[in-house]
Amino acid sequence: MDFAYSPRTQEMRERLMAFMAEHVYPAEPRYAAEIAANTAAGKRWTPVPVIEELKPKARAAGLWNLFLPPSADGAHDTSGDYGAGLSNQEYAPLAEIMGAVPWASEVFNCSAPDTGNMEVLVRYGTAEHKKRWLEPLLRGEIRSAFAMTEPAVASSDATNIEARIERDGDHYVINGRKWWTSGAGDPRCKVLIFMGKTDPSAPRHSQQSMILVPMDAPGVKVLRPLTVMGYDDAPHGHMEVDFQNVRVPASDILLGEGRGFEIAQGRLGPGRIHHCMRTIGVAERALKLMCERAVSRVAFGKTIAQQTVTQERIAEARIMIEQARLLTLKAAWMMDMAGNKSAKAEIAMIKVVAPNMAQQVIDWAMQVFGGAGMSQDTPLAFFFTHVRTLRFADGPDEVHRNAIAKMELGRYQPPR
Repeated sequence: MDFAYSPRTQEMRERLMAFMAEHVYPAEPRYAAEIAANTAAGKRWTPVPVIEELKPKARAAGLWNLFLPPSADGAHDTSGDYGAGLSNQEYAPLAEIMGAVPWASEVFNCSAPDTGNMEVLVRYGTAEHKKRWLEPLLRGEIRSAFAMTEPAVASSDATNIEARIERDGDHYVINGRKWWTSGAGDPRCKVLIFMGKTDPSAPRHSQQSMILVPMDAPGVKVLRPLTVMGYDDAPHGHMEVDFQNVRVPASDILLGEGRGFEIAQGRLGPGRIHHCMRTIGVAERALKLMCERAVSRVAFGKTIAQQTVTQERIAEARIMIEQARLLTLKAAWMMDMAGNKSAKAEIAMIKVVAPNMAQQVIDWAMQVFGGAGMSQDTPLAFFFTHVRTLRFADGPDEVHRNAIAKMELGRYQPPR
């Protein structure tokens, strides 16, 4: 394994860091002010102007759709919208840079759930799906959502999902209630990918299917936004959505009936790399803020940096970040070399390691800032809540730990 950045990755990193320094970091106060202004005006669920202004600049700079893998690079597009064709290992360091500002990924059209949905459409969509939904997503003209989790069942085991997708002639009829439907609050959200059961009598992992559902289809109703520790994540939003007798053409099924789990694995593997590297970027930002504060703030007659407990935490934070980064890069490398299935243990490991690491580093940074760390004067409180959600997103810690343990124990099972 060689984790040295390729010349292409190094060049992209330099360009991306320069763009972040010139455009994104200086825009953080404006972003906060525009969110506050939208709230005061009763327009929480409207796009943030500064992000919309930065998108054309990012696209003009060639920093657009960087997440798309080589298999999608220009395969059926000549406009450059299919991105740079980077491998998982090449894209991972770029995701880390973007992750230092949680909203920055959208500037480069590299934010969830659109990234995962676009990858699904590239891999499994028909020519019609790509024309209608993928191409405007690649251009950043619309946004999308992903509807899998349900409030009535333990959705960490997706076989529990009860929502139905039933064939009726040339259509499918969809019924069910979803929540934590990422992206459904955005007024630009025009389509979602819905997971439900097409055949409850089929084998356990062949009951579910995925289907495309236009947000304006009759019977689709957004019930409410869900908050995370007080944050509603507007205008993106994590919504509870009801589906009552929603009819869509049978051609909107993805890959065919009973292929939902197959699609989910193809979607979630790269997505976990993206999440984890963005999380490492957040942790790096928190450590930077922590160190800057520690060397400038005096308490009890000396700087906080001179306090032994602070030094221990800074050292431990650096160790934890480096460990998480190397494990995530290893998972990305394995996915590139041998496919998602061969990296399933590493993918599960990073999904546990990265959010827990970042949560601890951010917590230590908040301690160094004291009361300011809890306020809007630093981004740390928002970082903390953002990272905490990732211990549930794409599967809770416990599910991943169980999977890791089963794979490890499997090495010691006697042959049958």
